[in-house]
Amino acid sequence: MLTVEKLQEYGADTKTGLSRCADNEALYLRLVGIIVQEISSGTLGEALEASDLEKAFFIAHKLKGGVNNMALTPVAEPLNKLTELLRSKIPGDYEGLYAEIICKTNELVAL
Repeated sequence: MLTVEKLQEYGADTKTGLSRCADNEALYLRLVGIIVQEISSGTLGEALEASDLEKAFFIAHKLKGGVNNMALTPVAEPLNKLTELLRSKIPGDYEGLYAEIICKTNELVAL
């Protein structure tokens, strides 16, 4: 079962994340679960695989907002990089960053 303590060990800034949820631990954990489900759905990976960079940016930007609001730092770092690459339409290691996002998300799921 996911707990605030496990999220702290994972590297999340739970103090910030909880403050954004009015220190409501149940709400915070529920929102973290929703974000994990959205990342795990694979829609971002599908957009990247299809080279639909506009759609990928839209999805990444939405996920970035949720991840950063919940202060899930390990996932936020590669997701922020990916979002900015997609925003500027600069060729880059989209697949590598996506793989890192999935790896960090799987670590979160394993908690």
